[in-house]
Formats: sequence, structure tokens, C-alpha cells
Amino acid sequence: MSPSNTALPSSPRNREGNEDIYEKIYVAILEHRLVPGTKLAEERMAEIFKVSRARIREVLARLAYEHIVELIPNKGAFIAKPTVEQARDIFEARRIIEPAIMRRLASNMAAKQAAALREHIAQERQARKNDDKRAVIRLSGEFHNLCADLAGNVALSRSLRELTTLTCLIILVYDAPTAHSCREDEHSMIVEALIEGNEALASTLMSEHLDHIEGSVNLDVSLKEVDLADIFT
Repeated sequence: MSPSNTALPSSPRNREGNEDIYEKIYVAILEHRLVPGTKLAEERMAEIFKVSRARIREVLARLAYEHIVELIPNKGAFIAKPTVEQARDIFEARRIIEPAIMRRLASNMAAKQAAALREHIAQERQARKNDDKRAVIRLSGEFHNLCADLAGNVALSRSLRELTTLTCLIILVYDAPTAHSCREDEHSMIVEALIEGNEALASTLMSEHLDHIEGSVNLDVSLKEVDLADIFT
């Protein structure tokens, strides 16, 4: 199975349902509930989401196109396990893309964007205060996607969404204990630089932030089997 083998275009209702399934898988990865190497069995997924296997196949094809899922002939679909080389490539790509996003966002900062960033930082702080580890992890990853969305370049936003998801998989594969979420103060410092319109500082802070995340990963693989029903119900 491959993205090119997908069935005829879905109806609007099916597309909406597929998006919901896609988002649930995406969030499960962000929250480190779905680990690399997990098999996403079509029949089991169809039972959990109460949809046809064809619908599940469409979602898996999209995830495979984004390199989040690996489709292995005669074996099925598995959450991707990035290699060390792929991990380095992903961080290199982020170090090129995200400073550019920072410069673009800082140069076009408006009250609406500033409010959205401050609201997100408030959510991160509340999640930490509540010791809600899943929310902290998810919000840490979503911060980067939010910045890309607010910068207003759809191509950059789409690329970064894929890269941030793959970064979550890297952290899981290499079991980085200090990278489960971004450092508490670094997002706040980036936001302040953005709101001030300081392109150079925002870009530099983001580069340093990415260096810290990459520096926290190691090569100790620690994976465990998961129950798909427990994740999605």
C-alpha cells in the first residue's frame, strides 16, 4: 500500500471524519502515547473509530506521505522510527526553517498574533502548574506550529508540522529524558522577542532552543508495546 494507491476521493463528510482520525493520531504522537514502531492495524483501527478499513487506509496513506507512518508491504502500517542520520537531518531542517519563521513573524507582528502567543504561553504555564505532563508535552510541540501558522506562510507551516511530529518520534526513539517538553522559560523569551519585533533576537533564541532539544537526545532506545484501544478511547 502506498499514497498513490488511495481510493476515489472521499465525500465531504468522510474527509471531515478522516481529519478527526488524523488529528487523534497526531496528538497521540505529540503526547508520547503512540511510540515509534507501533503497528496501526487497519482492522483494529477501523473497530476503534467505527469506520471502514478503506477510511483508515486513506488516513494511513496521508501519514505515510508525511513520513510519520511507514507502510511495509505484506506487514502493514507502523509509526516511523527515525534513524540517527534522519534525526540529524530533521534538526538541520528545523534550524533552517524556524529562524526564518521567527524573522517573518517578528517583522509582521500584530496585536492578534501577540495575543495568541501570550495565550499559548499561559496555557503552557497552567499545564505545568497542574503537573499535566501530557498537556505540557503537547503544548510544547504546538508552540512551534503556532508560530509558523501566525507567520502566515502555508508552505512553511505545513513543513514544520511534519518536522515537529518527527521530532516527537526522535525523542521517543532515543528516550531523551530532558526533551519530553521544551524548557519552561525559552518559549517565553522567544515570545517577548517576537512581540518586540526583534527579528535577530527571536531568530537566535529559536536556534539556541533547537540546539538544546537536539543536545538532549541520546541513542538509548526504550520502546514499549501499547494498546491502541487505550490510546484512542
